[in-house]
Amino acid sequence: MRLELVKRKERSRTMALLSPLIAIALTALAAAIIFAVSGHNPLVGLYKFFIEPLTQQWSLQATIAKATPLVLIGCGLAVCYLSNNWNIGAEGQFIVGALFGSALPVMFPEFQSTATLPLMLVFGALGGALWALLPAVLKNWFNTNEILTSLMLVYVASLILDYLVRGPWRDPGGYNFPESRLFSDAAIIPNVFGGTMSLATPITIVIALVLAVVLARTLKGFEIRVMGESPRAGSFAGFSAKRLTLFSFALAGGLAGLAGTMEVSGGLNQLLPTISPGYGFTAIIVAFLGRLNPIGIIVAGFVLALSYIGGEAVQSAMGVSNKIASVIQGLLLFFVLACDTLILYRIRLASHQAPSGETAHV
Repeated sequence: MRLELVKRKERSRTMALLSPLIAIALTALAAAIIFAVSGHNPLVGLYKFFIEPLTQQWSLQATIAKATPLVLIGCGLAVCYLSNNWNIGAEGQFIVGALFGSALPVMFPEFQSTATLPLMLVFGALGGALWALLPAVLKNWFNTNEILTSLMLVYVASLILDYLVRGPWRDPGGYNFPESRLFSDAAIIPNVFGGTMSLATPITIVIALVLAVVLARTLKGFEIRVMGESPRAGSFAGFSAKRLTLFSFALAGGLAGLAGTMEVSGGLNQLLPTISPGYGFTAIIVAFLGRLNPIGIIVAGFVLALSYIGGEAVQSAMGVSNKIASVIQGLLLFFVLACDTLILYRIRLASHQAPSGETAHV
């Protein structure tokens, strides 16, 4: 006897819509078990992790600030995944975008005008796009695996950042700390609505809404979906897989680079050896939890941002390890993928060899 995954004749649209909610519920249950096993009250842990950040103004604003880069990066990754291009290196594209965007205020601090911030955002998007094109070019012309190349480039980008803030870009008046000079006022993205929310949030929402329209209502969106689901059918329609690979990676990298620039010009206002708590990797979960739909990604980004703020809350209030947020994020991705698998396949016990191509063995 063995377990087999048998492909369903058709998938349930209702379950496809409900599966993110089911995944979140299962994640909450698993988190409660983790709190209980570690000797803490699971109800208190769940409250402080998922609910308390929504009850105070400062923590709600912090959650929105954390959600902003996740949504922006997740939207770009969704285009890659819909087109069947597996970009795992958004973290590196985020970092390189931050470096390109920071070059102006770090290397030319005397340049302070109304053009400073727009130029930084353009440079950041360009830097992220160029970094993302490296695995795309390697895939198109050398048939390399884009998962491996994009992931390895994350570590290259991290080392470049570390070298610059400890070497050429280190603040000469910073008492030898590994950090760049503070940005001028002209290089800082302004706050909006009279609070701590920066202009990055409305910019991100507008980009997500525009991308949702592009994917749903334009020829380019149709090309992305067709090439992702059936490259052979797309080739008959005159679409080019190589051009789409370049486009999707450049778009994802550009949005990740833009997020990197807005992060360093908003919350940090300088370069540090670590400028991201793992936004590029967490955005992968955001993209899938949001069903690769920009509107869903906005909601999913907020949910995942809760894990960062909630993780800090349970660490300070209950003494739980600061790795709890990463564990819960990983569980959420596992349950999302598990739910998606069970939507496409059903489990059965079998004692004979099934016809080729119909089942997957467990």
